[in-house]
Order: sequence, then C-alpha cells, then structure tokens
Amino acid sequence: MTPKIYMPAPVCLIENNGGQLLANQEALEILSATRNPLVVVAIVGLYRTGKSYLMNKLAGKNKGFSLGSTVQSHTKGIWMWCVPHPQKPSHTLVLLDTEGLGDVEKGNNQNDSWIFALAILLSSTFVYNSMGTINQQAMDQLHYVTELSDRIRAKSSPDANGIEDSADFVSFFPDFVWTLRDFSLELEADGLPITADEYLEISLKLKQGNTQKDQNFNLPRLCIRKFFPKKKCFIFDRPTHRKKLGQLETMHDDELDPEFVQQAAVFCSYIFSNSKTKTLSGGIKVNGPRLENLVLTYVNAISSGDLPCMENAVLALAQIENAAAVQKAIAHYDQQMNQMVKLPTETLQELLDLHRACEKEAIEFFMSNSFKDIDQLFQKDLAAKLEKKRDEFCKQNLQASTDRCSDLLKEIFGPLEDSVKQGVYSKPGGYRLFIQKTQELKKTYLQKPRKGIQAEEVLQEYLDSKESMTDAILQTDQTLTEKEKEIEVERVKAESAQAATKRLEEMQMKNQQIMEQKERSYQEHVKQLTEKMERDRIQLLEEQERTLALKLQEQARLLKEGFQNESKRLHNEIQNLQQNMARPRRICVIS
Repeated sequence: MTPKIYMPAPVCLIENNGGQLLANQEALEILSATRNPLVVVAIVGLYRTGKSYLMNKLAGKNKGFSLGSTVQSHTKGIWMWCVPHPQKPSHTLVLLDTEGLGDVEKGNNQNDSWIFALAILLSSTFVYNSMGTINQQAMDQLHYVTELSDRIRAKSSPDANGIEDSADFVSFFPDFVWTLRDFSLELEADGLPITADEYLEISLKLKQGNTQKDQNFNLPRLCIRKFFPKKKCFIFDRPTHRKKLGQLETMHDDELDPEFVQQAAVFCSYIFSNSKTKTLSGGIKVNGPRLENLVLTYVNAISSGDLPCMENAVLALAQIENAAAVQKAIAHYDQQMNQMVKLPTETLQELLDLHRACEKEAIEFFMSNSFKDIDQLFQKDLAAKLEKKRDEFCKQNLQASTDRCSDLLKEIFGPLEDSVKQGVYSKPGGYRLFIQKTQELKKTYLQKPRKGIQAEEVLQEYLDSKESMTDAILQTDQTLTEKEKEIEVERVKAESAQAATKRLEEMQMKNQQIMEQKERSYQEHVKQLTEKMERDRIQLLEEQERTLALKLQEQARLLKEGFQNESKRLHNEIQNLQQNMARPRRICVIS
C-alpha cells in the first residue's frame, strides 16, 4: 500500500543560492516516498504578481507558499507542496511555486531563464501569471519562452541541420495557462462579448510583415503557439483594496471581492479537472521517484554548464528503473519459488515446470516496470540471473535429495549393518539371508516418499560402498560352491554395470530437460519482448499522431489567419477602389 504523504507546508525543491541551483535533499526524500502518479502544476511570472496566493488556493489553504508583502521577490528557487489530488484518487498533486522573474536585484535574467525552463520541464500544467492585460509589454516580459530552444533540448542528437522541430517540444511540453491578475477591461471584440480564451487567441495573432518590428512582435506569440498547442486563459479582478493586499493570508472569502472569489474557484476547478498526469515519452507516468530523478538530472546538467535534455533524462531514468526492475523481478521470482517449491522434488521436470511458471511471472513483472531497454541489455541481464537462479535451485534440489536419501539409508540399513558387525550372517546360508534382507530393505527404501531425483543414485552409491562387506559374507558362506560364488560375483557386477548405464541415461535425460528449459526460457523472453515492442510501437504511433495533429492544427490556424488577413486586405482595397470610383469627377474643359 502506498504511504500517504502529509506535508503541512511547502519545502524548497530547488534552492537558488547566488545564481547556483541545487536540489534540496529533504524535498527529494519526500518525492522518493511518493509512489502515486503525479499531476504537477508549476506557476511562473514576475515577482509581486500574486503567484503564491493561487498556489495556496490549489492546495486548499490560505497559508503555505509565502506571499510576501514588499516590492522584493520573496520566493527563492522552486518550492514544492505535495497534497492529495482532490479529484483523482491515488494521485498526488504537486504544486511548484517559482521565485519571481525580473527581480532587479539579480542583475541578469540568466537565472530566471533556467527557473522558467525547469518549470516547463517538471510540470504537466504550466501557469504563467501576469498583471493587467495581454499587451506588448506583457509579451516582452514573456521573452523567456523565446529562449526555450536555447535552454532545452528534446533530443541528444538533433537533425542533420542541428535544428529541433517544435513538434519535438510539443510531445513533452505541459499545457499552458495564462492567468491575468487585476484585469480591468471589458471582454469584447468588435462590439461583441468574447471569452478569456478567445481574448488570448486574439492576443496571439501574428502581424503580417517582415520588418524587424514585425518579427519582434511575432516571436513570443509564435513560440507560445508552437510549443503550447493547448492553451487556456483566466482573468481575475483585484481581490481587495490595494492597501489590504498584504493581509490576504488572513482574509476569508467573504472579505474579498465576490467576482475574484468566483474566478479563483473556476480556476481551481479547471486545474483539478483538466491537468494531466505528468507523462514522459513512451507513455511513462511520472511518480515521486521518477520526478526526483528528473530534478537531479536537469539540475546537474545546468550546474555542469550543459543543456537539460529530455531524451537523456528519460534514458538516465530508464537506466535506474530498469536496473531496479531486474532486482524486483528476481525478488518476485525468489518469493514465488520459495512459496511453491518444496525440496526435494520427485522429478527434475517438476522443478523445471515450477521454475518456468515463476520465470514467466518475473519476465512479465520486468516488462511492466521497464522502459527504453536499449538493445535489451537489462532483459538479457534478467535472463542470465534467472538462469543462474534455476541452476542454483537445481543444485539445492540435488543436495536436498542426496541428504534425504542418505538419512533414509542410514535409518533403514543401519540395523542390517549392526547385524553384520555382530556376525549374524557369518554362517552357512548367511549370504542368501543377507541378500534377501537387503532386497527387503531396498523395497522399503524405494517406497518412501519425497526422496527426490537422487533416489537411485544414492542407493547405488551406498550399495557400491558395501561391496566389500557383501563379498566377505559371500566368501564365508560354506554352503556355496566356488562356482556358485563366481556366478554370484558376476551377477553383482552385472547389476552394478546395469545401474551405471541407467544412471548415465538419467543424466542424459536431465541434461536434455535442462536444454529444453533453456529454449523455452528464450522463447518466453522473445514472446514477451515482441508483445512489449508491439505495445510500445502502437503507443509511439499514437503519440506521433497526437503531436502531428497538434502541429497540423496550429499550421491550419496560421493559414486561416493568413487567409483572413489577406481577405481583409483585399476587402479594404476593393472598398477603397469602390469609394474612389463613386466620387464625382471634375471635367476640365480646355478652350
């Protein structure tokens, strides 16, 4: 059962000390213990724009993320608050509050760009919070989005031109939500009411033209449209009088502007209902340990002067998880075998059948917990470990059978050996009595259950070890002629040779069974790998189709806008032409 994570307050996830980013161990330990799938919501924006207040509302609290009450940026680094998801059972909602962008005390925006990029990489829903309306100033403040292709790599090896397609980013970028605070305009266009989403789409329209001014205008809009095909916008009135803003943590909803309270409730409802589980390429759902590894991978890349790479992060995560999947699969195999196997087994095939059943479960377990196993290195490691485990069980089974049979022989033949020592059979006719008693005891021994695969082997070894004792009794029996003694010696030798031949045949049969089991194990690995590859192929095709659909959707929107702009331009030209033609013309007569 997954342990519940209770966090009474946020903790710093990524510390920002003098521009140096460092993952906080306390937060990583919390993530490590969070096994549920995660819905990760990150918020960024200029400092002193009310980001933390919205995150506290998502956590269902008035206090938590520090609001601050001065013109200085209050939150440093990225802070994390893990709470149970209010609408998705067995999911955890991870809220990430980032330090305010544009803090003049920093002196440069390099650090802000990394905070912005990390929020993108770690979240499944990305909230950009700003004040007022979406105007050119707001767009200029969002210049960080234009730097994403310089801060993040989707693939470790871009195409031949060294360029990554925006579709590569779309495949793992979060959904985009723009929250506009203290919004004071009427939502209408051309005299008709519009929604906040329509207002955002209008604000993201591109200008026709190739001047530097047009390019500067279009660049952030183009980046938002390319990288974030799913966009949402919310507007908020001012929550209360400006002088009371510093008291928001202690104010109840009935003390705030009713419109703001309603708008905040709609925002929270949307986030709870529509924010997706954080998912990596290949449909890999992110839980706490996976997010922990992503944080470490990205922060380490930045600290070493490299660019965070999504593909490398997933591969690094795969290395960790695949190694763990091998160990867990082996542990599962051991647990099942120890529960099902009682040594010694009557036959080798019985043990091999149990091994095969447990092996199949172990492979299935590995397949369900592994991903991106390049060249099946980890699966091959699992196969080698399972083969070694099988050999170990075979060896244990052999030893258990040997020990069981040896104990039975001592118990059954012990009294006979004592009788021989006491001279009971050192008399005329004693040899026949000895042989008769030996046959009776062999029958008793063979009737005993659970002797295992060494029953005949150990019995024959015991009898062979007593040949000198048997021969001594034979030679002292004066009722037998020399000829009869020779015949009896030959008979014993023949039986011994026959037993040796039988043991050899049994050994060959056991080797054949082992070889057949190896082939079945190989076929099981191939079968499950083929099934997994087919599932992965279908999933990849679905991802590519979704990405392509999003890309085509954006291209269609751009073409539609271009067509509408061109139609509008032609319409204006026709109107101008008609107006010119309708004007009365002066006719000048020259006499």
